[in-house]
Amino acid sequence: MPEADVDHIYDYPKGYIEDILKSVKTIAMVGASGDKTKFSYGVLRVLHETGYQMLPVNPNPNIKEIRGLKVFHSLKEIDKPVDMVQVFRRKEEFLSVAKEAIEIKANVLWGQIGVYDDEAAEIAKNAGLKVVMNRCPKIELFRPFWKPRLDLKI
Repeated sequence: MPEADVDHIYDYPKGYIEDILKSVKTIAMVGASGDKTKFSYGVLRVLHETGYQMLPVNPNPNIKEIRGLKVFHSLKEIDKPVDMVQVFRRKEEFLSVAKEAIEIKANVLWGQIGVYDDEAAEIAKNAGLKVVMNRCPKIELFRPFWKPRLDLKI
């Protein structure tokens, strides 16, 4: 399926997400939290422990480090190439993050579950980025290992 035909809310062609997760090495997580009870913290932890170089992004100037990783206060502050920008912000903020991802020349824009915006996706795609929305990379990493057990009683 051509890139332009990808439904960025629910369906992706076979291998699309898998190829992205295999190709990226450096992930800037916009909306990273140092609060261990937050979902973004758990996703950052798993991705980091899986071997991705994680670059937490949080605008709070008082947050300097999350899990021993230097915190950047904006995407523009990152001083190295970024393969993927993962967005843990409200979907209303996705468009502005998409524009910043383009500016820093990221390869992929990824909106966490609940984060999607068709205009942001189009702008990013037109700039050459691959786009995934309304998905969690932590979940997608482990999806191939899930085996449905339809024989279990509820």
